[in-house]
Amino acid sequence: MATDTGDRMKVVIYYAIWATMCAAVAGLVIAGLHTWLFSYIPTRSGLIFTLVGDAVTALAIAAGQGAVALQRTVLLGLLVGVFDFAMYLVQMAVPATELGWKPDIVILAAATAAVTLLGVVPREGPRQA
Repeated sequence: MATDTGDRMKVVIYYAIWATMCAAVAGLVIAGLHTWLFSYIPTRSGLIFTLVGDAVTALAIAAGQGAVALQRTVLLGLLVGVFDFAMYLVQMAVPATELGWKPDIVILAAATAAVTLLGVVPREGPRQA
């Protein structure tokens, strides 16, 4: 029984790390796109400041999403990353969709929790007699 609990904890930790990595990659790709395609930056120091600021923000959000993630599948981690990427891309391409930090964080946390809960819900297969 103790090893079963230990194994489950390992799975939860691995999933949280995987979800964090997926969200971080999505955020870092968007940070790069934002810096080079959507920002007017006349100086090299401004470019570095924008890129590092965006990257730090993306990594902080990814770490928070990893903490929210509680279940165990690779696909769910990828879904978290895809959702982050899509949300960031829409907000970058259509600035009017940017709601501010608090609503963004609530949306990202809710999406991560929903994706995680999706993985928790048991799927009923064919019943055996």
